This record gives sequence, C-alpha cells and structure tokens, in this order.
Amino acid sequence: MSLLIAFLLWCGLLMLCWPLALLALVLLPVLWLIALPFRLAGMVIAAAFALIRALLFLPARLLGGRSV
Repeated sequence: MSLLIAFLLWCGLLMLCWPLALLALVLLPVLWLIALPFRLAGMVIAAAFALIRALLFLPARLLGGRSV
C-alpha cells in the first residue's frame, strides 16, 4: 500500500514539477546505495548486542529463570 501511495505522490510531483520528479527518480537509487553500508553496520551492531545479551542471560536460562 505504501508503494502505491509513493507512486501516486511521485505522479503528482511529475505533474507539478517534472524536472524535480525526474531528479528524484535518478537520485533515489544513488541515495539508497550510499545508505546501504550504514544499514548493514546497524544490523551487525544489533546482532552483536543480541549475542552479548544472550551470553549474559545464559546462566539464568540454564538455572531455570524466567524467559526474557
């Protein structure tokens, strides 16, 4: 649904100001490629924190503590 809304907004922008719409169409993949390493780094950091949390709560889980 959000893709349809984004497409309709882009069509509206195309009717109002076509150079800006074409610029957005060209720059959006470039911005996505620039942001990709930061998104991957965020996933790696989140996974590292999940691993640390799992290691810290492992003794409690082995002793029968409540699930977190």
